[in-house]
Amino acid sequence: MSKALLLLNMGGPNNIEEVELFLRNMFADEHILTMNPYLRKFIANIIISKRLEDVKENYRLLGGKSPLPELTERLIEKLSMHLDMPIYPAMRYVPPFADKALYACQKNGVEELILFPMYPQYSTTTTLSSVEDIEKRCEEMSYTPKITVVDPYYDDLAYIEASCEKILEAMEGKETKEYDLLLSAHGLPMSIIKAGDPYQNQVEGNVSAIRTYLACKGIEFHDIKLVYQSKVGSSAWLEPNLVDVLRNPRHRKVLIYPLAFTLDNSETVFELDIEHREIAQKLKYEEYIVASCMNDSDKFVEMIVDKVSAAAL
Repeated sequence: MSKALLLLNMGGPNNIEEVELFLRNMFADEHILTMNPYLRKFIANIIISKRLEDVKENYRLLGGKSPLPELTERLIEKLSMHLDMPIYPAMRYVPPFADKALYACQKNGVEELILFPMYPQYSTTTTLSSVEDIEKRCEEMSYTPKITVVDPYYDDLAYIEASCEKILEAMEGKETKEYDLLLSAHGLPMSIIKAGDPYQNQVEGNVSAIRTYLACKGIEFHDIKLVYQSKVGSSAWLEPNLVDVLRNPRHRKVLIYPLAFTLDNSETVFELDIEHREIAQKLKYEEYIVASCMNDSDKFVEMIVDKVSAAAL
């Protein structure tokens, strides 16, 4: 049976012109704004009208585009050296959308699609949204491949090792005991969590696994805390919020690791490394360090290869 691998992600604008497309598609997603379509469109228009120019400016500070598409291509190049199957990006909100990959797979007679979510923890807002998008597009194309979805890997040992490698890279030449390690996950509204989304439990499991791994290796931080970032609006979201933690410092040397992202994007290179750094500087933090995501690290590549190979059996 011929197979293909699709890497599922939200995507990131390839240029300033795509910023509005990204926002419109994201807020049109029923898993992001969980309300009836008419109210969703109304709320989306309000959010976009308020945020569009600010978000465009954020991307201008990043060189006019998200780093995510290029990092995805670099990851695919490395994976292609180890996997004997075509590999495609399948972005949710901006090109390359899933249909580009699906048309190629259908044309080439691919009989099984292996879907690898670039989200370590499962959420209806991420993995489910992407998988349903694939299923819907396949149905519209009358394409009926077998679909295999790789399970969440938030507490997988190989993933924890790859995460801790990036944490320790950021600490090279420094004494970890002097730093608070803030494990920063993307926040979600409490309404989504209360509706049964497993994301919070899996994030907490992820944090527990990192704590255990570091302890087993004899690596001590001043403190290790779970925080949530990227809150939008006034409704209740997962807490503690990273901004609140930074604004009420108990310790002024911090390392932030992006827990819920595998590839760097605007929420790591802008929000964490630029926007929140300004808060730390104003409050006279001694050191404020942001670790990079795994991106195309060898350990992460090896983990994906192992997961995909097992799924392909």
